Order: sequence, then structure tokens, then C-alpha cells
Amino acid sequence: MRDELRMNVNQQPHMTSPYGQPQPGYQGYPQPGYGGGHMPAGYPAQYAPYNGQGTAYQQGPPQGMRGPPTSGAPPVSGAQNYAQFWQGDIQNGPPPMGATSQRPPVSQPYTPGAGNLQIGVPPVSMQQMTNQMASMQVGSTAPSPAGPGYAPPSVTQSPNSAAYTPAAPPTFSPSTAAPTQPLPTEGVAQPPPRSYYGAPPPAQQPFPNHAAPFSTAGPTQPQAPPPVSQQSFPQAPPVSQPPFSTAPPLGNTLSYGGPPPHAHPSFPRPQFPTSQPSAFPGGPPPTSTPQLAGPMPPLPQPPVSQPSPYSSGPPLTPTGFLPQGGAQPMPPHPGFQGPPMASQGPPMTQANHVPPSQPGMSSGPTNASMSGPPPQQGMQGYPPQQNGAFGQVRGPQPAYAGAYPGQPNYSAPPTASASAPSAPKRLDPDSIPSPIQVIEDDKANKGNEPFTTGVRGQAPPLITTNFQVRDQGNASPRYIRCTAYNIPCSSDLAKQSQVPLAAVIKPLSTLPPDETPPYLVDHGESGPIRCNRCKAYMCPFMQFIEGGRRFHCGFCSCVTEVPPHYFQHLDHTGKRVDCYDRPELSMGSYEFMTTVDYCKNNKFPQPPAFIFLIDVSYNAVKSGMVGIVCQELKTLLDYLPRENPDVESNIRVGFITYNKVLHFYNVKASLAQPQMMVVSDVADMFVPLLDGFLVSVSESRVVIESLLDQIPEMFADTRETETVFGPVIQAGLEALKAADCAGKLFVFHSSLPIAEAPGKLKNREDKKLLGTDKEKSLFQPQVSFYNTLAKECVAQGCCVDLFLFPNQYVDVATLGVVPTSTGGSIYKYTYFQAATDQEQFLNDLRRDVEKQMGFDAVMRVRTSTGIRATDFFGSFYMSNTTDVELAGLDCDKTVTVEFRHDDKLSEETGALMQCAVLYTSCNGQRRLRIHNMAVNCCSQLADLYRNCETDTIINFFAKYAFRSVLSSPTKNVRDSLLNQCAQILACYRKNCASPSSAGQLILPECMKLLPVYLNCILKSDILQPGADVSLDDRAYLRQLVSGMDVAESHVFFYPRLLPLQKLDVESTSLPLAVRDSEERLSRGGVYLLENGLNLFIWVGVNAQQELLQNIFGTPAFSQIDPSMASLPALDNPFSKRLREIIESVRTQRPRYMKLMVVKQEDKLEMIFKHFLVEDKNINGGASYVDFLCHMHKEIRQLLS
Repeated sequence: MRDELRMNVNQQPHMTSPYGQPQPGYQGYPQPGYGGGHMPAGYPAQYAPYNGQGTAYQQGPPQGMRGPPTSGAPPVSGAQNYAQFWQGDIQNGPPPMGATSQRPPVSQPYTPGAGNLQIGVPPVSMQQMTNQMASMQVGSTAPSPAGPGYAPPSVTQSPNSAAYTPAAPPTFSPSTAAPTQPLPTEGVAQPPPRSYYGAPPPAQQPFPNHAAPFSTAGPTQPQAPPPVSQQSFPQAPPVSQPPFSTAPPLGNTLSYGGPPPHAHPSFPRPQFPTSQPSAFPGGPPPTSTPQLAGPMPPLPQPPVSQPSPYSSGPPLTPTGFLPQGGAQPMPPHPGFQGPPMASQGPPMTQANHVPPSQPGMSSGPTNASMSGPPPQQGMQGYPPQQNGAFGQVRGPQPAYAGAYPGQPNYSAPPTASASAPSAPKRLDPDSIPSPIQVIEDDKANKGNEPFTTGVRGQAPPLITTNFQVRDQGNASPRYIRCTAYNIPCSSDLAKQSQVPLAAVIKPLSTLPPDETPPYLVDHGESGPIRCNRCKAYMCPFMQFIEGGRRFHCGFCSCVTEVPPHYFQHLDHTGKRVDCYDRPELSMGSYEFMTTVDYCKNNKFPQPPAFIFLIDVSYNAVKSGMVGIVCQELKTLLDYLPRENPDVESNIRVGFITYNKVLHFYNVKASLAQPQMMVVSDVADMFVPLLDGFLVSVSESRVVIESLLDQIPEMFADTRETETVFGPVIQAGLEALKAADCAGKLFVFHSSLPIAEAPGKLKNREDKKLLGTDKEKSLFQPQVSFYNTLAKECVAQGCCVDLFLFPNQYVDVATLGVVPTSTGGSIYKYTYFQAATDQEQFLNDLRRDVEKQMGFDAVMRVRTSTGIRATDFFGSFYMSNTTDVELAGLDCDKTVTVEFRHDDKLSEETGALMQCAVLYTSCNGQRRLRIHNMAVNCCSQLADLYRNCETDTIINFFAKYAFRSVLSSPTKNVRDSLLNQCAQILACYRKNCASPSSAGQLILPECMKLLPVYLNCILKSDILQPGADVSLDDRAYLRQLVSGMDVAESHVFFYPRLLPLQKLDVESTSLPLAVRDSEERLSRGGVYLLENGLNLFIWVGVNAQQELLQNIFGTPAFSQIDPSMASLPALDNPFSKRLREIIESVRTQRPRYMKLMVVKQEDKLEMIFKHFLVEDKNINGGASYVDFLCHMHKEIRQLLS
């Protein structure tokens, strides 16, 4: 089984923190997606996103090409199994176990078969060639096909492995480029066709009002000298691209790690004179200055025949400094005279690899036909570039003969005399771990058979995989997901790894129709069977002894007598003979009916009540909200939650309206008309009526409907703009107290409560505090009134759901305190307009009213000896350190629990946890829901890293970070998150990975997506807001994420992007998703993006007329109305299938996603691009590629 992923990362040399201030002067050029851009020769080309390799690549070495013999390996002419590199797709992995690979000496940073994929726009200037040479080596212990859905990143790239046919030679002059972005010519600095993270000089592209993505503008900045241990690695050789002037080089070159070919050096290249240390006057800008003041002076342009000194230079050492002296250039080898001429065309029919000579062996003769022309004029002064990895020189792969175009030769690293800064390197996005690939692999491997929970410590399929669960003694992953299913035996091991030990628990999760809900067990008047000492409930972890008369507790090891009525004999294995007849002995999840001892005040609870509190101030009435709510409630009251769909719900309802004062309504069934009672003394709130306020819907339907018709008319002409908020919740709370029941308040509110009353607030939105130490105060409630109120609500079992309709700042951080402390939800509709937002609001309201929930709940998590629950995250209140109190708990709410060691664990027994939730069901029954979970324990770190779940770790990290902003500046929160992640990966590298070059980034197989997902958290609006993100939005998202389950947080941080042009109307499956990057978008395509809160359809400017006609009913791009809130219902198969997909995507998420149509190059596109999380964002957030390099640098600093 594959355990890890290895990559050679060429770091962006002058990277400080990826989260520094963005640099002015460079704002990313318009980046047209792949397809529809213009080829260098000037004709438009529309590619469909790339779907796997061709087959023209010749596998194995060609006949007649011999490399040097290697010890112990079969001769080159023998059959060699190299086919695993090209099984239809890019393979990131070594050969299967059966393959004989020639392993180089241990000292070489060579991973067998580590494919090095270089994908990019054919270079058109020396600078671009230089930039393009950065590559990344990915090797893992089993092949992992790159799979469909990978769009090649550039317009001009030839298919990966198709035979190359020289076309009419394109010339790279500005006149032939696409109109929107001229291609550069050699020596003239112009915007590159796609951002390669090496920006042109700021002076030539002044964009003063835009922030530059970090690590671009300016040449490489020097960094601290590396420790000696790092400098001892010889530098990788250049892989220079030939200076094509007539035909682009091959789009993809694969370079493989291997030992340096001592006998095959290339021609020596003259170094830059030391008298010109930098193209910048006064040297490159120092690393500590994140902002460049003003545009840079224009740089003198080199002659066309020479590369630009601005971005070329010798390769850097691992930490960014020039290599130390001592390595001399080697003499040229007759067989390697440089790259083939463009007119020759790359020798695609021959194997593209030269066998490296190994130390102590004579190198075999190279094929004379492979020699190219001598170095060309334009090569003078072009220093060698680093080849993909820091560390050893990598020669071609064993058993391949011949040089391949774009990678002629290997020379020694230059001496220290050359000191011009080297160009920023660019990793190839296709060679770094792809979330889509991992998701698809998991679906293929685990989506076909049911997941049985009987095996302890077995990690479930990913949250994105559709699978069926069979409960065989552990709770379903739909109820509990753990960050690790094999936890360290000791706290020292846990501290060393830094992997968080946590569980995300969703106690009332909804199951799919093909899975059985938890069985209800009734033990009669004596109640559930429990351990005498720790009070754990009967479960499969209890072991019966003494013929079944006593049981041994799996949690605390105490022995308890079995009550006579529960006694049963044991079989020959020591199990009770009725084991499989009792859910509590054989299942991971089940429910107990409880006795009166489990009820408040020792009496059974009343059925719960729902109270609707409607803001009728001027803003609320004018926006149409009041009319919509009243109209909808007339039908919604038929759908109140109930246990049995055939029986009427016994939840009672009540109604209050308010502005500066409160209006209570008597809707008793015996009244002909509803009666209104006004309470204007908001400082001392009371309920003016007892009988007639909370009523049964069926009995009082006529009176309720009359009231709902009258409310909009009564307040239609109101001029009252001020509102109260605290007294509104107090009123609902008092009504529930008077009725002696638990319940839920639905509050529909529109503005900052500035009227004189308890809980009055002031506007404190202050942009000047952003980024300062005082920023945290903006996330904290501005008055303590609401914390006290929340505590009272929890004590009564009063849950609050808040629907906000703000037109300006309403202080969500303060208004949200009661909902988030009582297990409630917040919904926010900024600038609510009835026409466009009604559908979203009504769907949210319907789901919120109808969904199954428990009231007045208490949750406790018990663990076996050795670990304990120490920290909790979510929407709840805690009055002690163990009990999680939830006034309301619905099917969408999660509680995240962190565990810490308090003793040693044993590998034999593993670790157990039991989550018990005591709650009142919607028909008034008091119940216990039990979820049990057993995980393995390990004394080896490798076992821990083999059984982690990245999606759950990210869910935990997000909640931990978003809670931390209440007490720490956001910069500190980002830094500590980054540091913990680096420590996790550094610990793996140090303790679990085989020794290799420091230039390799090695990721555990199950954590290879940790960097991309972590980067999404770091550049989220909470931790790194843009100027347009309001404080209310940040507070809202922060509170929202605290209660998210793993599926929601996954799609929230890494949205799903579906290419609709690939939609097959005949199939029931969705098109394969693409990665969240602008370079994956085809100008000829239409894409659907969803993140659980937003739903976009992005339309490319060159989308086919037929496609537009099918979706929008118009063939013209210009006629599409971007303000449409829903797609037209057209009578064609494509339209029907697309609307079905949108509907099914919406039903998967707890909140209704409003549709936005975004046209390419439209002003709304900025909003859409914010969700393309693999790209840089305008707030200074790093791209995935840049972040991976930065993460690698952090790991190396920790290791050194």
C-alpha cells in the first residue's frame, strides 16, 4: 500500500510569509483559461479540458540504444518494465513490486520511478524558459493515475504524449498573440500569458491600486544562508530549454530522479560577471520589506539575443542563497552538444532518457545521432537553472537512452562568483497533489462495497464518497468522524506528531433511506443498564463474566452486577446468547427510552412549542419580509416536526410582532378574531396572557390564518425605524417558562437594536481596527447582557434561530450570542429583496421548521482510561467541564470534541469513546441516544500517519482557528495554524520517511491534501478578509463554521466545480469535477460551482451557442441576464438534467444556495474568482503552488 508522496519542490526563492502584505504594482494579468485562447501563431484554439494521456509515447527503451551497464540490473536491451509510467495517464509512482528498477546508490535523492512532470506554456524568451524549468518530483509507493479532469494549464501546450509534428513555425512576436494579452518577445518584458508568479518589472506594469500576489514582483530576494548540513547537497543541474525561435518545445517533459551522470556534463556556460550582482539598482529588495514603494525604475533591456538579466541567474541553494564555491563546470561531452534544433523536431520516436553513469562505472557510448547543434548565440551568459529538486543532480532514468528536447545536459553548479538573482520558479500545478484525484480514487476504491463498522480503527471512505454503512458495533461515520483512527499510546508521541486527536460528532444526523435509523430500546421502569462507577451505558464494549451474572466495563474496568431481568447465559465464546437480538450489545448507535429520573424536576416534559417573533419596523415591512413570512407560515404550520408522519404534530405555536414595543397575540380557538396586547415596558418584560398564547395549530387554524392576514396590513404604513432585540428573546423565554416547556424561537430581525432597552447596541464597525491587536474585540459581544440571557435560555430549553435581513451593520457578533449558545442557527440575507431572495429565504425557513430536532439536550462524552475529552467546539453552552448543554439539537448540528492523554494507552485494548445525548423528542419523549466508537492505539508514528483523515483534521483546525480569533490577532492565529501543520509534516518526514534529499517534500499519503486545504482556511474571509468583506459577514461565517460537519466544511473550504459542457444527459452521474483554479476554466465552457452557501454558473465568452440555447434559452452570450435567480425551465433534455443536478446539489446541503449567473469578464466575476481557492487571491492569500513551497520551507526550517 502506498504510504507517502514525495516531491521535489523548487521553492520560490524570495518567499517570506505567503500571508504578508500584498505588494502593490502587480495584480495578476487577465488569465484566460485553457482553451479559446490564441495559439502563438495567432489562430484560436478551443480545447476541452484535458482528459488523460494519449498512447503515442513509446514505452521502454528503443532498440539499438544502449546505456552503460549497471550492477545487478539486466542489460538495457533486455525487456524492462517501464510501462507503469504510462498506463494511459500520468503515473505518480514507482514501478510495481515485480518490476526490476535499477536502484542508484543510497546517497542519491532518487525515488524509484519518481516522475517529474513539467507542464507549461512553451517558453518564448530565455526568461520564460528559465521560469518554466521549475518542476516537482512526485513519487509514491504505488502508481496513482492522474485521471481524467486534469485540464492542461496552458493554451499552447501540445498533448502530453502525442507524437510531435512540427507545424508551420509560429513566430513569437506581439502581433500574433491573443488580443487581451500579448506574448512577450525575447528581451522585451511583457506580461506573461499566464501568471507564472514571476512578475515583470513593476515599472513597466504599474497597477498602483491593486495588491500584488505575494512573492511575485521583483527578482529573487536572498534569504538566510542555509545550515552547513543543507549546503552539503550538491545542486541540481540545469534543465535548460532550447532557445526555440521557430517551434515551441514539447509541452510536457518528464525528468526522473537519478544519480548525476558524471561522464556527461554539458557545455560550460559563462557566468554573469560579479560586477553586476543584481539587475536592481542597489541590489534586490530586502526580504523584510513586504511592500515596494512606488513603481521601480525601468530596467535596461538586454539585446534580443540575450536573456533578461532581470530574472536569470544561477540556481539557489535550498534556502535561497547562491551555492558556495568549489564546484567547477565540467568539460563538454562530445555526444551532448545541446538541444536539437527546432527544425529537427524533438525525437519523439526515441526513448527520451539517458542512462546515468553510476559512480565507479565506465559510461557507455552515447548514440551519436542524439547530438545536437553547438550552443547557440542566445545561450551566452545564461546561467544553469536548478532542476526541480534541491539536492543531488538528477540524471535521466536508468534504462532510457538519449537526451530529450528541452533537457539537454547536466553541468555542475556554478561557482559563487555568479551572483545575479535567479528567476522565480514555478511548480507545475498538475504534478502536485490534486483534491479531485484523491476524491475520485476514493470513490473508485471504496464507493462500491458497504462500509462495515465492525473492525476497530478502520478509517471510513472520504466524506465525498457515496457509500452505504453497516453498523456492526461502531458508530457510523455519519455520526462520528475522527481525525485519527490509530491514536498514539502516549502523550509524548501525540505531542511529537502534533496531529490533533478529535472527533466530529453529529448525534442526530439524517441517514440515507437505505440505512436503518437507530433502534429504540426500552428497559422498562429500571431504565438503561449502566456501569456503577463511570455511568457508561451498556454497549458492545462491556464484557460479561461469571456466566453472564456480572459485566466488566470497557471504559473504567469496574465490574457491575447484571440486574436479574437483564440476565442471559453466555455462549462458548463468552458472548451472551441474545447478543444479536439486543441493539445495545451489537450496534454502534441506538436509543434508550428513559425513566422519570432522567427528566427535569423528576417529571416528564410537556411537548415543545415554536414561537414566531416578527420584526415589523419600517425596514422589515418595506423589504417585503413581513408579508412573505406571514404568507408562508399559513402553509408551513402543517409541516411542524413529528415522529410519525401520519400523526399530527403536537408542537404548539405562538406569535409576537415587535419594533420598539412588543405585540402579543391571543389566538385561542374560541375567539372570532385574534386579540393583540402591547407591552411597551421593554425594560421589565412579561407575558400579558397565559391562556391563548401557545395553541395547537389544528384547533386554532382559522384564528391563526386571520392573524397572519392582518399583520402585514396593520403595519403597512409604519414609520417606526428603531427596534429592540434583547426583550424579544426575553418575551419568548418567559412564554416558555409560563407554559413549562422547552421550545424554539424563530426571530425575524432587520436592524441594529438601537432603541432604549436591555441589550441596546451601538454601531462599532471600525475598519481601522482590522489587522491590529484590537481586531479580536470586534468578534466578541459588545455587551454581556446576551451571555446572561443565553444562559437563562439554555436552562429552560429555549433554542433561538435568528433570520437576519440587514441593510447595514447589525453586529452579528453580538446578536449571534444567543443562537450559538442555545444550539440554534443564524441565517443572513443582506439587502433582502423579495423578488430575488424570497426563494432562498423560504427554503431555509421551511427546512428549519420541518427538520427533526431534540430539545433541552445534554451531551456527555465518556472515554476509556488513558484519554479524556478536554475541549469542545460548536453551538452550545457549558456550565461545567463535562456536560455540553444544548437547548436545541437538530440533525445538522455537530459538536467537535478534542481528546488529550492523561495516561498511557495499550495497543491491545485500543481507546473507546461513548457519546450519550439525553434529549426531549419532538413529541415530548425523554430519550438517550448513544454512539460508541473504538479506535486503535499505536506506539509507532507511522501507524498514526497511516490512519488519519484529512477532512476531519481540517474541520477541527478551522473550528480551533475561528474560535481563537476571539482572543488572538488573526495574524497570530494564521501563524500558529501554519506552524502546527508544518510540525505534523516535519514529524512524519523525520520519523517515518526514508532518508532523502532535503529538497524533497514528502507528504504522508493520507495527508497529502493537508497543505491545499489548510491554505483555504488561512485565506478564508475570517482569517484574511478582503476590503469588501464586512465585519458582520466574518462574524456570521465564524459562527456558521463552528457547527459544520465534515461534509459541509469540506465543500466550504474547497468548493466543487463541475464542467457542464461535459454533462451527459443520458447518464445519472455528474461530470467529473475540475480543480478550483482559473487556469482550469475553458473560455468555451460553462461551469457550476457550489460551496454549501453559494451556487454559481460561470459562462465562458466562447461558450457554444447550442449550449447557451439549451441552458438559458438564448444563443448569444451578450443576451444572458446575469441577474436571473433561477434557470428557465426549457423543454430540452439538457435543461431538465441541469435543473435536476442543481436541485440534488441543493438538497445535499443544509442551507439553500441561491443561484448566481456569472459571465466571464463581467464585474461579478471577482466574486466568483474568490472561490477558485487554488489561485492567489486579492487579499494576499497564496496560491496552492506558492503555499506548498512555503510549507516545504517551513518544514525544512523545523528539521534543520
